[in-house]
Amino acid sequence: MAEENDFTVAGPLETPVVESEVQSLPHAYSCTLTPELVAKAREELQEKPEWRLRDVQALRDMVLKDYPNLRTRLDDGFLLRFLRARKFDYDKALQLLVNYHASRRSWPEVFHNLRPSTIKHVLDSGFLTVLPHPDPDGRLVLCLRPGKWRPSDYPFLDTIRAIYLTLEKLIQPEETQVNGLVILADYNGVGLAQASQLGPFLAKKVVGILQDGFPIRIKAVNIINEPRIFIGIFAIIKPFLKEKMAQRFILHGSDLNSLYQRIPSGILPEEYGGAAGKLNTADWSTTLLNSEEEFVVEFCQPDPLEGAALTDSMLFEGEPSEAQCDESYRGVRSQLYYCY
Repeated sequence: MAEENDFTVAGPLETPVVESEVQSLPHAYSCTLTPELVAKAREELQEKPEWRLRDVQALRDMVLKDYPNLRTRLDDGFLLRFLRARKFDYDKALQLLVNYHASRRSWPEVFHNLRPSTIKHVLDSGFLTVLPHPDPDGRLVLCLRPGKWRPSDYPFLDTIRAIYLTLEKLIQPEETQVNGLVILADYNGVGLAQASQLGPFLAKKVVGILQDGFPIRIKAVNIINEPRIFIGIFAIIKPFLKEKMAQRFILHGSDLNSLYQRIPSGILPEEYGGAAGKLNTADWSTTLLNSEEEFVVEFCQPDPLEGAALTDSMLFEGEPSEAQCDESYRGVRSQLYYCY
């Protein structure tokens, strides 16, 4: 973990938050979880309702002590996201919060001016949507269709921006914070044109943010209709996945019965043999686009620490050089061509 004052990050707040101001703020948090989800959070996340605000205050105090220049939201609801994502381990929650902000400063191409209107073309292409109904465990299903992306239409980073905004919206409800979410990735139509855009340097950044820099619990990644070339794609991604996350990738191929064992057909669209009607991408697009103003507040404020020195956080420690990545990518690229 970085030493005090080594790490300065700008976030949505325009003025510093001082300890006296934070402590004087009323606890406006009001739990929206059902009794069943309260019990689930207690069992799976070690969240004790009677200690909840005490735990939030402990994390808030750690932020103020260890990272006094970290411009971040410190309200109860926001900090609870990080505590739940790390099962109320204070140190891990703090590091996740630091990583969350470090990713923004370390990858400006993704996070600069990040608002739904700037990725409308990705939404219009049908690249992603969220299914209207959760699974039996209460987990929302994020549906990705990489084959809808054409490199000649827009850059790969735009798809990352669209995924990140979607996750930001999905993590707002407490139900998702407790239940987590499931990913359904349909690789139909993915070929060498798409696969060749992803190298180790880019893969590490994407995996690093989603795995270690965002307060969400990804419970499963279901891959369907994967072509032979997916062997090469996964070879690029897998070295950066923690073992627990790698085990959550399930490859179904074209076997929909295998998929139904993970995601019931009753909540799947007709395109995947389900009973939930045609796949609708328009509703989720509308949801994001209607949230434009909240994302402007979150991501598009002037940076009061512009030009300040920023050391790497643990999230990006040991990141390979471009030369190393080029060398590594030569070997992986040969696999892509072989698979193709």
